[in-house]
Amino acid sequence: MKKITGAILYDGQLGTVEQEIPELLDGQVLVEVYASLISPGTEMAAARQRREKPLAPDTKPMTFGYSNAGVILKTKGDVKGLKEGMRVACMGAGAAEHTDYAVVPVNLVVPIPDTVTFEQATYLSLAATSLQAVRRTDVKLGEYGAVLGQGIVGNLAAQLYRLNGARVIAWESLALRTEIAAKCGIGACVDFLKVDPVEPTKAFAAPYGLDFALFAFGGNAETAFMNIKKCMKVSADGHAMGNITLVGGCRVPVDGGAASGNLNILVSSRTGAGYHDHDWEYGKDYPPAFVQFTTQRNARELIALIAEKRLLVDPMTTHRIPLDHISEAGDLLIHHPDQALGVILTMKH
Repeated sequence: MKKITGAILYDGQLGTVEQEIPELLDGQVLVEVYASLISPGTEMAAARQRREKPLAPDTKPMTFGYSNAGVILKTKGDVKGLKEGMRVACMGAGAAEHTDYAVVPVNLVVPIPDTVTFEQATYLSLAATSLQAVRRTDVKLGEYGAVLGQGIVGNLAAQLYRLNGARVIAWESLALRTEIAAKCGIGACVDFLKVDPVEPTKAFAAPYGLDFALFAFGGNAETAFMNIKKCMKVSADGHAMGNITLVGGCRVPVDGGAASGNLNILVSSRTGAGYHDHDWEYGKDYPPAFVQFTTQRNARELIALIAEKRLLVDPMTTHRIPLDHISEAGDLLIHHPDQALGVILTMKH
């Protein structure tokens, strides 16, 4: 049995390559993949970087992808109740790749009910990234916040903030993403390129000011950071307060002392505790009394929210493209971000 794996070539072009399926290790499952989701942020940033600055001709292609869904074909060792024939969502770089067969560690695999489609389940990894950022923000019911960027992570984070009882305004310049955000319940959205976002944001959060903000985009965020500072709540002594969380690969200028008041600058990465911990991924658990929300627990909760239709992912799916046409998917996301967001790769079986 062969597998086809998506690869980023040395020049940044996407293609497929055939490889043997590796032998299962203890704590792994073999999944027949039906769909996977391309990350328009992390993955396309890597492809774009290689296009702009090509590597040496002898550079080996890089396999990629970290969120897919399918049916378990085989298991080995203690896989915690996972069984052949189960419909599952899978996570993990180097595991849940863009491929028709994937070998995935047990703690990065979550069963999905029949009410959740394979396509919906492919959003799991990015949803877990969003949930980790929401947990880091420590949002409370009744608070006001801004989410900067309505890509997949920003959209899902805004929905999760709202599920926590917060009121959210989004900053986004691409019309398609604004339309999708509205379909997901995020109706307040400011085009920060067409208007100064400060005044409408302050009006949205009046009379309190923002309690939190999330930066869900990459690149230079200096202007956005300075504008958000003007929107945060202010104490009686004139100091800006609140939590600002960075989940996108952006850079912000943070000055100490009174220049930044008493703001809490937080950084969020990954999907929760355990991700990239080899022992945990292969089945070793942390004491639940000390580590409450692992990547596995986050994943199970997100699948439940999708099943309950409280977390909406379908509006984000703009394209379905066969795996063997992955080069078209890459070109679409890199050259036309105004036309595509959630690009699902489909597999032939």
